[in-house]
Parts: sequence; C-alpha cells; structure tokens
Amino acid sequence: MKYSFCVLLGIALVLQSCGEEEKQQNIEWTKEQSVELNKSWSEDEEYVIQKFLERRPDWKMTESGTGLRYMVYEHGEGDSARAGWFAKVEYEISLLDGTVCYSSDSTGAESFLIDRSEVESGLQEGIKYMRVGDRAKLIIPSHLAHGLLGDMDKIPPLETVIFDIHLIGLSR
Repeated sequence: MKYSFCVLLGIALVLQSCGEEEKQQNIEWTKEQSVELNKSWSEDEEYVIQKFLERRPDWKMTESGTGLRYMVYEHGEGDSARAGWFAKVEYEISLLDGTVCYSSDSTGAESFLIDRSEVESGLQEGIKYMRVGDRAKLIIPSHLAHGLLGDMDKIPPLETVIFDIHLIGLSR
C-alpha cells in the first residue's frame, strides 16, 4: 500500500509539472529595428573597407551600386563573361586581415554557371566585369558574400572577403 501511494504521488507530480506552462520571455522585434541593425553593420563594414583601401593606394577600385569593389589589374583579350555561361576560374579567397581561406592552388580551377549557381552573389556580379584572361581583385562585402553565418568553415560571420581571380575560360 505504501509503495502504491508513492507511485501514485509520483505520477501526480509528473502530470502536474507537465501541465504548467513554461514562462517564456517574448522579445518584441520590429522591422525598423532590423533595418537599423543592418544599417549599422553595413556602415561599420564600409568604414573597415575604406580604412583597408587607404592602406593600399595602388588598388584603384571601382565601386558598383551594390557595394562590390573591383579592379582588373591584368587585361586579357577574350570574350566578356555573360549570364548563363560557364566561367572557369583560378582564385584565392582571403579576409581583410590577409588570412587565406581558399585557393585553387590546392583544389584546382573551378567552374560555375554565371547568375545561375550557388556561388556568392558578389562573385557572380564581379565576374561579369571581366574578360577571358583578366585577373582582378574583388572586395566583396559580407551581404554579397557569406552574410550572417559565414561559410560555416573558414569564413566567419559578417566578414568581407577578397577574391583574387583569374578568368581562364568561358563556355556556353
């Protein structure tokens, strides 16, 4: 009898605790707050990019409307890159502090479909300013690269990346 009472008491306590709702803290977050936070991050990143470029006066960058900066430093003679074509590239991807994250030296040249693949939107935009044989530097702000999450491997969240890229071929 004593054992049955303890079992019944235990079951009653479990049922009672399951019935209680956990108190959750509701955080109100508005669209305006998100816009302000993104604006603040963007302004901070822009400042860092400007300071980086001030230390490299020989980098004569052109800025696009999206915030991408690019500079073709060696000109080729081939076709211009176009949406829907495959681009074959050699590349090095680094952070503003000089850390090299990825390089085709270790993986070999890579191909991707321009404007129709999962490659960073900043690279998709930058490649269209190039011709076969061109070598260029692209400074890609985080919103055009890997954004809030980074690449979950070597590129941290909210990080600007630099592509040193050589367009070695195009095909349809």
